[in-house]
Amino acid sequence: AEIALLLGSTLIPNIIKFIWAPLVDTTLSLKQWYVITTILTAAGIFASAMLPVQESSLALLNTITVLTNIAVSFTYMVSTGLAAHDTPHELRGKVGGYSQAGNIGGLGLGGGLGLWLAIEFKSVILSGIVLSVICLATCFALFFVKEPVSTVKTGKAAETIGNLFKDIWDTIKTRFGLLALILCFMPLGTGAISGFFADLHSFWNASDSTVEIFIGVIGGLITSAGCLVGGWICDRMERQKAYIIFGWINALTCVGMVFSPHTEILYIIWTSIYAFTLGFCFAAFSAFVFEAIGKGAAGTKYTVFSALSNAPIYMVTILEGWTQTKYGLNWMFSIELLCALLATVLFFITFKALRIGKLAPVEV
Repeated sequence: AEIALLLGSTLIPNIIKFIWAPLVDTTLSLKQWYVITTILTAAGIFASAMLPVQESSLALLNTITVLTNIAVSFTYMVSTGLAAHDTPHELRGKVGGYSQAGNIGGLGLGGGLGLWLAIEFKSVILSGIVLSVICLATCFALFFVKEPVSTVKTGKAAETIGNLFKDIWDTIKTRFGLLALILCFMPLGTGAISGFFADLHSFWNASDSTVEIFIGVIGGLITSAGCLVGGWICDRMERQKAYIIFGWINALTCVGMVFSPHTEILYIIWTSIYAFTLGFCFAAFSAFVFEAIGKGAAGTKYTVFSALSNAPIYMVTILEGWTQTKYGLNWMFSIELLCALLATVLFFITFKALRIGKLAPVEV
């Protein structure tokens, strides 16, 4: 129960990060924010590693975890802000893919490396030191990107804040921005069922070691690879439609998994395919959001869309859990296909209602 609370606390900053997102685009430069929050993140990793591994440390560890994840949320806002300003329209699919691959792959590789160091050398402190140094080393990437000229900041705080909210509203009220906003709420490509794969492994007679390997680090790396491929595809077709197609492919994987023979090898194959196609969905999401936000207060705008996209993830997760309890495994896995059908209908109704032909990129 204590560990569950600790894990849950890592999600809190990501849910409410839109509250402090405006600070990134209205105060310091993006590069300054990156350096400051990366130092704070490294300090949080190091501080957590210095705590004694015992139950009495959990309260302090929980506090450190929340504060560190707040710093991480700033770092991600800055990264997306820099990417939005420095990326031409024709490459935003790839950048969306790289952004998601770094997010997911970094989590898997960092967590895997930290765990390996702690076990191999029997030292949590060494693990914390190595990960902190790697975290700080990412600041060297700032030498290869330009600091964008802000179109929001002025000499007056009130005027700057006014410009920020005007920029957000100017983006959302466009047909392109409104469509992206609606896509964020659609129950498509949520990856919700992947959260149940570990708990459901016994239905496929999969061993605990198989779950640890293929649902853990390797699953994250497979999803990262899917992000890169999905981003590449998104630069070769309309990104909103790519999101719908990828969502369908991902949902059909669930149907194939539940209605095929329940063996360990098929558990490995289907969960890997699901992870790979989920990367497609993540890349397409970032790609169409990068298109919608344009420039301006890009970090804040991306954060708003990202925070809103959490709503369907939680709703589908709850729905799938309830369905499995009430109607069984087959219906639980079929939920993602039904959600894909609903999302597709809503998308094309919206698309037609807004009378959007070929969507043009937004430069705010």
